[in-house]
Amino acid sequence: MSRRDPFKQHRFPRDVILLAVRWYCRYPLSYRDVRDLLAERGITADAATIYRWVQKFGPEIRKRAYGAHRSWRGLQWHVDETYVRVNGRWCYLWRAVDQRGQLIDFRLTARRNANAARTFMRQASETARCCYPMTIVTDKAHSYAKVIEEMNFGNGLDERIRHVDGKYLNKRIEADHAALKQLLRPKRSFRKLTAAENTLKGIETHRAIKKGHFANNEPGILNEIAFVANLFDAAA
Repeated sequence: MSRRDPFKQHRFPRDVILLAVRWYCRYPLSYRDVRDLLAERGITADAATIYRWVQKFGPEIRKRAYGAHRSWRGLQWHVDETYVRVNGRWCYLWRAVDQRGQLIDFRLTARRNANAARTFMRQASETARCCYPMTIVTDKAHSYAKVIEEMNFGNGLDERIRHVDGKYLNKRIEADHAALKQLLRPKRSFRKLTAAENTLKGIETHRAIKKGHFANNEPGILNEIAFVANLFDAAA
């Protein structure tokens, strides 16, 4: 059964909407920057309209990419959290990548504690379509050790997750944090947690598409454009 057309009742054509969303999520641009780039091409859309497109189609692109094109993720995870400002307050962005740098999942929370870590680990396992990884590399935060010990409860020696913690052992995900922050810097802070989550879904998905981290997805700008277009063509 085909899905409902998400572009129905939009005044602008599909290609314009996807272009604006890709520009915002793929490059270090603000909504006004995207508005001006569209204006140079004779397309008049205000910044608020582009914001609504990102809020709607960022999560939609993620859902379709992970639903039909999810690729295999490695069994060595690098897990860490970084900070994102939401409505003037710092919130915690939990992220995990595998040994190849492929994003496993992310979660934005208002607090940093064992409950948040536990929920994120469960969510990441569901996204990766595996029960648990073989190895998890973290920093020295105590919440990780507690959650991983809970995950190992009842497992035999051969099934236990190996926890590697060290201040300088998690450079892979820290470098990925830095690349993400470069994209977020021109966008300034978010006003609502839900808006931040929706925007990050679009940004993280487009970053994965750029790197060719989905099935039937090759790196290269033309391949990126075609891949996103095909996400919606397949359900037409």
